[in-house]
Amino acid sequence: MRRAVCPGSFDPITNGHLDIISRASRLYDEVYVAVMINQSKQGLFAVEERIDLIGRVTAEYGNVRVESFHGLLVDFCKEREIPAIVKGLRAVSDFDYELQMAQMNNGLSGVETLFMPTNPTYSFLSSSLVKEVATWGGDVSHLVPPMVHDALTERLRGD
Repeated sequence: MRRAVCPGSFDPITNGHLDIISRASRLYDEVYVAVMINQSKQGLFAVEERIDLIGRVTAEYGNVRVESFHGLLVDFCKEREIPAIVKGLRAVSDFDYELQMAQMNNGLSGVETLFMPTNPTYSFLSSSLVKEVATWGGDVSHLVPPMVHDALTERLRGD
């Protein structure tokens, strides 16, 4: 069984994230989406809400599992016998940081990191940018799945 993990905060999941996850799901038998728990940062959506949204928008792939993690990603990988991390790269600026992380993860545990270039349509896209634009009333409906857009709109309205 070939396994990989796509890690991130996914607050919220965007179409750019889904592009990477869907492509990874075609390459691997099982893809874990690991939702990072950051104790020092308050997200817009609770981790459980993110897991639920990701699970619903990836259900059609059939081979995606969604779980949370805190601590080292390599420990998450070891516990589940995952030999590969799949990361999307939007720009050269992403590469500098991600290369350091990949080398550290490999040095700690032997886990490999595979970089996947993001679809140019989503090369500018980040969860932070989506939240900022949506907070100010901008239309982000084309940047996130419809159910995520609904949840985002409700949350920002205070519903």
